[in-house]
Amino acid sequence: MSKVTFVPQIVTGLMIAGTCLSVAGFMAGCQTAGNCGNNKKGCARMDNGAFYKEGKFDSAKAKQAYFALMEKFNVPVYAALKKDDGFFWAVDFAKGDFASFGMGGVIWANEKAEGYFGHDIYLLPGQSIAEHRHVATKDKDGKAIRCKIESWQVRHGYVYGFSEVGEPNLDKYPEAKAMLSKVQIPHLKSVHVERWEADGTINKLAAPETWHFMMGGKDGAIVTEYATYHDGAGLRFSVPGVGF
Repeated sequence: MSKVTFVPQIVTGLMIAGTCLSVAGFMAGCQTAGNCGNNKKGCARMDNGAFYKEGKFDSAKAKQAYFALMEKFNVPVYAALKKDDGFFWAVDFAKGDFASFGMGGVIWANEKAEGYFGHDIYLLPGQSIAEHRHVATKDKDGKAIRCKIESWQVRHGYVYGFSEVGEPNLDKYPEAKAMLSKVQIPHLKSVHVERWEADGTINKLAAPETWHFMMGGKDGAIVTEYATYHDGAGLRFSVPGVGF
């Protein structure tokens, strides 16, 4: 992941470009109905412009929003997350639509020799990860690296899990359909949707190398991912030009 710039204090009452990043305001009073389609009920997505300065993504402001999300869910913001070293990161996938097409994350472990990976995912209300899949690769010595296999446990809030595997049922989730990013819609490979709650359930990738992504619910979400080793060379996106 690329390095990000970070302002080292947690803000509890910050106003940015006319939108509020306080915990209460972030979760309730920063609605932007234009980004939420016709589904205005419960949609607390912030103005996308709050996260850009002179046309460039402002990762520091994005991270402030994730810290507010963590405060909302009474999740501690560890000192390690406050450092300006890229350990805690926020991305808009180089598409300029962070409020609906972005994510925050911490990779706690990614051990090639032992073959395991641990990741926390942070999603703002209605925010989607870019649809992607993981394919098998080879290391510099030509040794095969299996495709990444993942499972997810929602810790706080809820998410919509999207997969190309399963019965097409997007119309059964109009609130999720209304919040899909316009950046992503034309390129979607998957239309099967499930709602995953913070109830202790482990939700496993439907099948190896399949297209998938998730979207934060109306309150946003924090999700823990358990997986095999992640080789960045095996990551593929359905939306052209996506980057970190």
